[in-house]
Amino acid sequence: MEKKEKFDWVGVDGQRYTYNVHSLPRDFKPGILGNYIFAKKSNAGNWIPIYIGQGDLGVQIGSYHLQSDCIKDMGATHVHIHPNDNEWVRISEEHDLLESNLKAFEPHGCNFKEEEEEEKEEGLFKL
Repeated sequence: MEKKEKFDWVGVDGQRYTYNVHSLPRDFKPGILGNYIFAKKSNAGNWIPIYIGQGDLGVQIGSYHLQSDCIKDMGATHVHIHPNDNEWVRISEEHDLLESNLKAFEPHGCNFKEEEEEEKEEGLFKL
């Protein structure tokens, strides 16, 4: 039996999340919900997050992903998954990991900084 690789990603608050590591390309059945991280290894052997997200793994992983071109261009070789049916917990985990892995944001990664854009727009209306 093949041993499955696991990796612990650490959030900004120190919380550890254990992910199963899968080589790309990889397909999952629709209906499996969870968090996922597209990643590659650095020359030193450390995981570099390229995109951190959550949702239906069967839909989000693969060529259907909104950022699939960016993820491919950035050299993702693996996808790390953490199945979880609880949407609130998934969203919380996604935000925690994004806060501790800023390289997942553009231009080094493929996540967008939506909050910054919202803050800029709100700033236009402040007196």
